[in-house]
Amino acid sequence: MMKKSILCLAAAVCTVSLAACGGNSATETTAAPTTAAEAADTTTAAEAENTEDNSAQAEDTESAEETQAEAGSEGGTLVMATNAEFPPYEYHDSAVTGPDGSDIVGIDVEIAAAIAEKMGKELVIEDVQFASIIPEILSGKADFGAAGMTVTEDRLVNVDFSDTYATAVQSIIVTADSEITGPDDLEGKLIGVQEGTTGDLYSTDDFGDDMVERYLKGVDAVQALLQGKVDVVIIDNEPAKVFVSENEGLKLLDAAYAEEEYAIAVKKGNTELLDQINSAIAELKESGKLDEITAKYITAE
Repeated sequence: MMKKSILCLAAAVCTVSLAACGGNSATETTAAPTTAAEAADTTTAAEAENTEDNSAQAEDTESAEETQAEAGSEGGTLVMATNAEFPPYEYHDSAVTGPDGSDIVGIDVEIAAAIAEKMGKELVIEDVQFASIIPEILSGKADFGAAGMTVTEDRLVNVDFSDTYATAVQSIIVTADSEITGPDDLEGKLIGVQEGTTGDLYSTDDFGDDMVERYLKGVDAVQALLQGKVDVVIIDNEPAKVFVSENEGLKLLDAAYAEEEYAIAVKKGNTELLDQINSAIAELKESGKLDEITAKYITAE
């Protein structure tokens, strides 16, 4: 940018000089140098003056660009990758406008909005398949991922995680007439999960890939259970409660399948963003705002 400014200025100077030389020479009254030495001195002085002007212009341009860059670093956007099929953490609600102007709301969305506000940035939400969240972060399309994500060894290979902001339970959904009473009864059963979630990871580790049916959305796994395509669904407790309340003929088992903690994922090595997110989470906890957000979406029974 600076080089371009200098070249443009030099071209402008040359154009003015040529125009003057090609003007009405009959009316020109300025005396020309009478000797070669005088001509050389005049040329040298002009070149020095042009060099000083160009340097000053370059410094002004560089200073303006630096000022603009500094101003830009304070604004901008913060892109969150999520999967808005996981109530109450993130879901679509056409009756409500989310912080980024979309209809996506939930606990994770409000936490992300608070983080963006603290950083002086505008939150942008990218709604993708759950399994695509980490690739979105790695490609740079998203700054971080928040979608009820649990810290696992597999995920830590590619991303770093923030401090935890919620403790969750993986629960078991069965039909009302099912004989399954807890995790010990799952051996040999066909398990429905949302692809890429910890319910998917845990059940695959415990029972093998052949006993797990994966669906892009949690609600699709629940529908498969209602249709008799799977024997059980393993999913986070909060969306599990929503699915059971909205679908007659289902029940939620008292015995938890697993307990876990949720955190925010950022690209591995992005310590600056991770520190800012952790600072915001700490403030939300200390101020009571995090409890307030959670209580807004999860009503005590």
